[in-house]
Amino acid sequence: MGMKNKILIILFIFTLLSLIFSGCTETKSTPEKNYIHNEEIIFDYPPVDLDKVAFIEPMGSMIGNHVTPIDHQYYPSIDFFENQELKIDVYSPADGTITEIQHMGSFDGTMDDYRLIIQHTENISSVYIHVDNLSEKIAKFAPSFGKYVSVRIPVSAGEIIGNYSGSVDYNIVDNNIVLKGFINPDNYKSEPWKIHTPDPFDYFNDSIKSKLVYKCLRTEEPIGGKIDHDIDGRLVGNWFKEGTNGYGGVEQTTYWTGHLAIAYNSVDPEHIIVSLGSFNNEPKQFGVKNNTPDPENVSIESGLIKYELVDYDFYNGSEHWDRATLIKGLKIRNYNYIQGVVLFQLMETRKLKVEIFPEKSANEVFDFTDNASIYVR
Repeated sequence: MGMKNKILIILFIFTLLSLIFSGCTETKSTPEKNYIHNEEIIFDYPPVDLDKVAFIEPMGSMIGNHVTPIDHQYYPSIDFFENQELKIDVYSPADGTITEIQHMGSFDGTMDDYRLIIQHTENISSVYIHVDNLSEKIAKFAPSFGKYVSVRIPVSAGEIIGNYSGSVDYNIVDNNIVLKGFINPDNYKSEPWKIHTPDPFDYFNDSIKSKLVYKCLRTEEPIGGKIDHDIDGRLVGNWFKEGTNGYGGVEQTTYWTGHLAIAYNSVDPEHIIVSLGSFNNEPKQFGVKNNTPDPENVSIESGLIKYELVDYDFYNGSEHWDRATLIKGLKIRNYNYIQGVVLFQLMETRKLKVEIFPEKSANEVFDFTDNASIYVR
């Protein structure tokens, strides 16, 4: 991986870890699991060498053009903010077969790493992204830069399949389950695995799971993260601008511009995040001044809702988090400067009127204008 690409990934996760916070004034009850892991397989090895991982960033973050909650976890190295010379082994967590290898490249040509899928059972797979180096056994099947191949490479539980420096992404796809918090699965046809992406921690034996839970920044169930927040007839969850092909978008290179999410921070789920596909022509995430009203409570009867948008950051008590140390119980603090206002109004159960007013405060915005848009799901 080139140095420029590593810097881009550092900036990505640095910002990711900065922007994960916003929330609600009411104490939220512990969510019940919205799926059941009932297949016979249990993973006996972690996805990577956890001794060399600083912490685990749970699923569900919203950052940059990842406007809706992210469907994978991050495993940054303990030297992530240093020279990134540490090589971290990647394991197959259970017996399986590698079925796909993608040789990934960035738009500017600086990225050079791999995405792998290991199929463990008929319905359960592990997915890795940004594996820098493949094991010798696997590398001979790797496609050329920018390409992908379908393969059949058997791997054993605990087998080292490659290594990485910096950070790697991991998630599980379980086609036995459909996440209940995606109320219209048809919106995700461009990434069909997304609706089948549960908390990965549930698939590991108790010993491994306890280590994963310990390393994870999140302390509320589901510990491994949550990506599906939709409630029918409520503001909370994912929305897509009318006529933009759901998650797939109109153009592949800018698919996120029609995305909108009003959800909860992945690490501090008491805080609301408003994640916008286009704020002054850029994808942006904000906290909500006073962290209210809770979008779970906003319905058609609520009428016009006005959120003042603010930046936010992580704190450990009174101390600003250094983003390099594992800290449990991190909390977000919203900053005071108002970056803009967004108006929401549920017109129908699955139809939302939206208008964004950059660089405005609440006392400067009173109602929708002709620039308002309709979002659906």
